[in-house]
Amino acid sequence: MTSTLTPPAGTAAPRRGWISDWRPDDEGFWQSTGRRTARRNLVWSVLAEHLGFSVWTMFSIITPYLAASGYDFSVGQLFWLTAVPNLVGAFLRIPYTAAVAVFGGRNWTMISAGLLVVPTGLLAYCVMTPGTPYWMFIVAGVTAGFGGGNFASSMANISYFYPERHRGSALGVNAAGGNIGVAAVQFFGPLVIGAAILGSSQGSNDAGQPFYLHNVPLLWLVLAVFAAVMAWRAMDNLSVSRTSIREQLPALTRKHTWIMSVLYIGTFGSFIGYSFAFPLVIKLTFPEFNALWIAALGPLVGSLVRPVGGWFADRLAGAPITSAAFALMAVGAMGAVWGINTGSFPLFFTAFMLLFVSSGIANGSTYRSIPAIFQAEAAAAAGGRPGEADVLRAKKLTAAALGWISAIGAFGGFLVNQGFRIANETTGSVVPAMWAFVGAYAFFLALNWWCYQRTVLVAKAPSLAYAKV
Repeated sequence: MTSTLTPPAGTAAPRRGWISDWRPDDEGFWQSTGRRTARRNLVWSVLAEHLGFSVWTMFSIITPYLAASGYDFSVGQLFWLTAVPNLVGAFLRIPYTAAVAVFGGRNWTMISAGLLVVPTGLLAYCVMTPGTPYWMFIVAGVTAGFGGGNFASSMANISYFYPERHRGSALGVNAAGGNIGVAAVQFFGPLVIGAAILGSSQGSNDAGQPFYLHNVPLLWLVLAVFAAVMAWRAMDNLSVSRTSIREQLPALTRKHTWIMSVLYIGTFGSFIGYSFAFPLVIKLTFPEFNALWIAALGPLVGSLVRPVGGWFADRLAGAPITSAAFALMAVGAMGAVWGINTGSFPLFFTAFMLLFVSSGIANGSTYRSIPAIFQAEAAAAAGGRPGEADVLRAKKLTAAALGWISAIGAFGGFLVNQGFRIANETTGSVVPAMWAFVGAYAFFLALNWWCYQRTVLVAKAPSLAYAKV
């Protein structure tokens, strides 16, 4: 059942599912009621976001099987099928963030989880209907973008539930739990594809074994319905999260919103772009390798180390951690080129694991630093003694900024997919794309150092340095 805390005397009783008295920074309130309520909302938020990521990246595990299913799509068309959900999901993160402020976190989690029924249902129809035209797959891919928006709304919602001292850990758990949805669909997808659960097979793999593509979207359709029901039954809306669009717009005037957005293109954009493309890149580069489930290890390790990046940002400093991660990402991209050129799958795979690990750490370090930056700005503006209104204003700016930053960062995944597509179409290899990524990481590293690590900047504005605050 949804709980509603008793509002202060003199206030109107809240609507069902709404909490009007929420003071997580009050230690007494937090210990007596707040912590239990926050954890409950975090659990179901993670589930809904997890399923959103799975549906968002579902095409990554479907596309390698389409040729054997009788669909005569070109390699370029297959890359577009993985890129379209990425692009749409990136744009949807902006309105999804605003939706929490308009509808409430519980209400929007219920709606957004329910929307996942659309792409799963459409994709099931596409793969179960022989001769489905390419444009129908594109439509299913567009609606799969619904899953990409869930991250932004979930993070914005959870950011209100926790006090500052626990917010980094809570956001890290929320993000990691969601990101693992990519690994889940890429690991369990091939397993359920091989299970004769419902209907006839759509083709057979290289070993002659039949497979059932519709199992993947139908399984996640059922899970999406479950998540929507549980959001309705077990989550809460916070009145404090109600924010007008006018109150959110100032986040767009802060330079840190845009600098961190560009850096997030290199961190999260790499993670989600490689997650979408990795199974198809393996199939193209090493066609003799059939165990595509192994592609799930990349998103899995990248998700699991994300909280580690946030932990380092809390205890050391965000900027140097991110710089080190960009350097390792460049090494990983060069290692992948070496593996392709020598025909060594172990070297190629190890290099990609380094890419996933370093991008996951950088995701945590950059994203954790965003609330710290806005809190530091609020403290500086208040002469080092911010009041409750200053803290709340900073939280609202943070929630709005997180949406924009996550949207722009996710767009980087589309660029990664397009890089692979263009390189393959023009040269027959993904190697030129990998070299382009090396150059991009050098740029991101330089930008991070210039904006946040120069001695002069830190000396003049230590509280705003994207570092320990």
